[in-house]
Amino acid sequence: MRRLIINGLRRILVRHLLKNTTGPVMRRLPFPIGRIMAPQEITMKRKALALLSGGLDSTLAVRLMLDMGIDVEALNFTSPFCTCTGKNAGCKSEAVRVAEEFNIPIKVMTKGLDYLEVVRNPSHGYGKGLNPCIDCRIYLLRRAKEYMLESGADFIITGEVLGQRPMSQRRDAMRVIEKESGLEGLLLRPLSAHFFPPTLPEREGWIDREKLLAIRGRSRKEQIELADEMDVRNYPCPAGGCLLTELSFVPKVQDVLDHSDELNLRDCRLLKIGRHFRIGKRTKVIIGRNEADNAMLENVMQTGETAITWMDGNTPAGIITGDQVQTGVELAARILLRYTKAEAAAACRIKVRCNGSEEIITVANDMNDAAVNPYLIA
Repeated sequence: MRRLIINGLRRILVRHLLKNTTGPVMRRLPFPIGRIMAPQEITMKRKALALLSGGLDSTLAVRLMLDMGIDVEALNFTSPFCTCTGKNAGCKSEAVRVAEEFNIPIKVMTKGLDYLEVVRNPSHGYGKGLNPCIDCRIYLLRRAKEYMLESGADFIITGEVLGQRPMSQRRDAMRVIEKESGLEGLLLRPLSAHFFPPTLPEREGWIDREKLLAIRGRSRKEQIELADEMDVRNYPCPAGGCLLTELSFVPKVQDVLDHSDELNLRDCRLLKIGRHFRIGKRTKVIIGRNEADNAMLENVMQTGETAITWMDGNTPAGIITGDQVQTGVELAARILLRYTKAEAAAACRIKVRCNGSEEIITVANDMNDAAVNPYLIA
């Protein structure tokens, strides 16, 4: 009876360590796992939680696990800074498509307000733009670890490739990411596994290390060849992308960080639409570049914001966000006219809409590029 009780307690301890450890598990146990767990427990089918963007690398990582007989659940994070697809979609649609093709469940999460604070103040600094790549990976993997426990997964996989990205996929950075996310021994990178020590799933024989890969560097040649061999098709964003790395986009993000006491996701999503002008410490005007921008600005306008349009010709849409003052409306209208074909110096009628009411104001088309540029963010 005593032996049964001890073995039962040991089983509970093992499962607790598997769920809560921040480092390699088996080396910390004072007894071999085979002595405390029944054969059916040791050989049970294992489950991986996969960070799936819908791009080529993460898709291949999932396929490798499925081919080894591992159950896989996908986890996708949406971000206002994704460049993979349209202005509103992010990579979600591609990740969902891949999950459906592989017939695996997928959980979609939003990078929330806590992520925006990571962007504002990253512990490991920025890349060439405002991209906090190392901190971003730590953030994602910490959230993935939380969901791993909830979903019943045994370990996490990613499509990371050693040396592919200059900031977050260096060997030293990848070690830091694994350690600070609390996933030492539980984070498997199947495409570059042979460049790293064996993880818990490999050491315990849940997966065959010999079937894992040794891909490194920025070339996608090996991945594309592997995709052909595995009949993986339709990978629209093999390289992924983040607007925080694009220097032309950085001024918009920096402006939000500089002028917001409290960050919000909507302000960040608006950065993808139109031209942005800072016309007051807490006031900004966004002017559409094309019909698609105009339609989106109309759709996203909120109570308390002001819409402006030129009444006597083709006009872009303009939305004034933040503090609403009359001088700001007039200045925004003059900036708007710069992007119309209104006659220079002409008095122009502007329709102003706010909270369901309309009025017509008259302002002069008196601003050229030199006058507008001091207000232009990007």
